[in-house]
Amino acid sequence: MPPIRIGQGYDIHPFEDGRPMVLGGVTFDTPYGLQGHSDADVLTHAICDALLGAAGLPDIGHYFPNTDPKYKGIDSQELLKEVAATLREKGWEIVNIDTAMIAEKPKIYPRLAEMKAALSQSAGIEPEQIGIKATTNEKIGSLGRAEGIAAHASALIFKK
Repeated sequence: MPPIRIGQGYDIHPFEDGRPMVLGGVTFDTPYGLQGHSDADVLTHAICDALLGAAGLPDIGHYFPNTDPKYKGIDSQELLKEVAATLREKGWEIVNIDTAMIAEKPKIYPRLAEMKAALSQSAGIEPEQIGIKATTNEKIGSLGRAEGIAAHASALIFKK
């Protein structure tokens, strides 16, 4: 059996008025978005870290530092494409990605299929290889007060 590895990723961003809300490569129609150097796509960032961790590579901040002006406002799908290409160059293939977002707003469920389509295209896998779940924080803590969004991701990879 070829080597199999699992990785996990986590990211969190606070809300910021006047920014676009991008989650899983999909732009939501809201008057607020997430604060960050790139497009602040918290879900995609968690996925990148899960994939990098599974391969034993440094985290997203190593590859795409928020101090580098070339990543200012970048579409996080470009980051995911680069992460997936890096894994493939090292002989790894993605088996699946599973995620969970914690958010009081916006409503995620109506856009799940679009998000899976965007993420699967960027990662070079089928939409069925990606799981996306969303839950609230039951009004507890900063996420429950709708101050931002957090995302967890797990990724399973194997060496060809």
